[in-house]
Amino acid sequence: MANLTPLVTAEAGIDLTTLGTAEAGGDAFANDGATLLLVTTGGTACTVTIPAQVTAAEVAGMGRLTKANAGGTVATNSRRIFGPFPPAAFNDGQGRAVVSYSQVAGVGVAALRVPRGL
Repeated sequence: MANLTPLVTAEAGIDLTTLGTAEAGGDAFANDGATLLLVTTGGTACTVTIPAQVTAAEVAGMGRLTKANAGGTVATNSRRIFGPFPPAAFNDGQGRAVVSYSQVAGVGVAALRVPRGL
């Protein structure tokens, strides 16, 4: 599993020409709740899964609620952005969101952090 270093967005933009390569064992990134995941595909579609680490919680006045995994399918030769991911639901014990892929051939990835308090 590789740790993705989030790219911080800015008014001047960020260069997305050199994305990381998706790892067969999955990836992870530091998640502060303002981080998005960009996934691109080449000749084959890919299903991306960001598992919820907390799948159920008691909420006052509402009872027990469940949280599903995040993710979806990125079509062939496409791009898709996932997130943001609420830390209380998606962070592992190291403060990271974890990602898995149905296949990694031609799949590019980047974690994008949007600065807060602008």
